[in-house]
Amino acid sequence: MDIRKVKKLIELLEESNISEIEIQEGEESVRISRHPQGGSWQPAPAAQPWGAPAAPAAAPAQAPAEAPAPSADSSPSYQGQAVVSPMVGTFYRSPAPGAKPFVEVGASVRKGDTICIVEAMKMMNQIEADRDGVIEAFMVEDGEPVEFDQPLVVIS
Repeated sequence: MDIRKVKKLIELLEESNISEIEIQEGEESVRISRHPQGGSWQPAPAAQPWGAPAAPAAAPAQAPAEAPAPSADSSPSYQGQAVVSPMVGTFYRSPAPGAKPFVEVGASVRKGDTICIVEAMKMMNQIEADRDGVIEAFMVEDGEPVEFDQPLVVIS
């Protein structure tokens, strides 16, 4: 399936009230969902057969305790803006295994320079810098899976 079609499906999903869409073309299929990661979405309970007594309602789950604010030394803060993944896939810093990475931390980049690759459905999609700047940090390790809109690289 062409990545342009996937992007168009994402746009259609964002413009509508639909929360999930699945499309199949031949043997290829794609499912796009707006359910937030770690969100509170849960499947609907299974229907009870007629005449069966209804199960007592479960006590509502308590809200998880608020996570403590991160301390100054727990994770670095970055001054730049993140370049985010336009799709779900696998993050790669170099064009091929064992090859030199596209960019390193501290390297200057210009808008349009290739900074990494996200592999999706066996297609290598080059991710370009969306502004001039300096690579401040990589937010993902080489070979890790990434989600749509996940920060990949910080450019300051």
